[in-house]
Amino acid sequence: MGNVQPTIVPYEDFDVTADIKAIRKACKGCGTDEEAIIQILANRSAAQRVEIKEAYFEKYDDELEEVLKKELTGSFENATMAMLESPHIFFAKELRKAMKGAGTDEDVLVEILCTATNEDILCFKDTYAKVHERELEADIEDDTSGDVRNLLMSLLQASREEGYEVDEGLAEQDAASLVEAGEGRFGTDESTFTFILTNRNYMQLQATFKVYESLSGTDILDTIDSEATGTLKECYTTLVRCAKNPQLYFARRINAAMKGLGTDEDTLIRMIVGRSEIDLETVKDMYLEKYDVTLKDALDSECGGDFKRLLIEILH
Repeated sequence: MGNVQPTIVPYEDFDVTADIKAIRKACKGCGTDEEAIIQILANRSAAQRVEIKEAYFEKYDDELEEVLKKELTGSFENATMAMLESPHIFFAKELRKAMKGAGTDEDVLVEILCTATNEDILCFKDTYAKVHERELEADIEDDTSGDVRNLLMSLLQASREEGYEVDEGLAEQDAASLVEAGEGRFGTDESTFTFILTNRNYMQLQATFKVYESLSGTDILDTIDSEATGTLKECYTTLVRCAKNPQLYFARRINAAMKGLGTDEDTLIRMIVGRSEIDLETVKDMYLEKYDVTLKDALDSECGGDFKRLLIEILH
């Protein structure tokens, strides 16, 4: 939405031959020069990193991922692997991982799908089919149920209006429908919430939330908090926060990943690697504004080792 800034842009003096030689050297002999690997990966765009991966294989007949897997461990290894995928392949793999095996990590599905643009969704569906030889929609349908399934399936239609026009009459109509569906009767009418939150453009939704508050005297997030539960509540909250300010949503998600016992490194990787070429610079601004501490300092106190150094380098 509007004017957002990335932290990683294509490297101007990109020299793929020099990069693969430097990486080869960093992995040779005893011990690994992690700093050299970090400096290259965090300062090249995803397209340039994919080029490095391809050139490495051509020259050395070795898969760069396999070479690095032998040298690196833990979250640093995971973050490095994420950086060697093009973003849509990385997200398609994250979606599959969230549904594979026993139980579904619905938080990850919500985070990725409820924040995606129409173009992202079409791209995820296409890439998912290519990479996994399965249909994303069929997997989501099998792995979720009830209102959450209906909402995610609605998002997968990629039918949100994406302009910036606001129709005030429609905002009043939608707000009245939401009041009626939420507070106006016993039990919440989920289909109304789902339709409006998954189909209207973000500016239209902002206008709707304002009217909603003046009609009901309640912020829509408070209504969702008291009327919805579980994953459905997560879906609605994410959609509303994204309509208001996507980068603030991502800042909150990063903060939640570092709160409490242990750090959720996988979420940090999705947020920091995944947003680096889209809006991470703006997310950093939002983080500072909301939490009064820089994202760099927060990572510095919550993460460790090469994983921390890589994430901080990506922040620039």
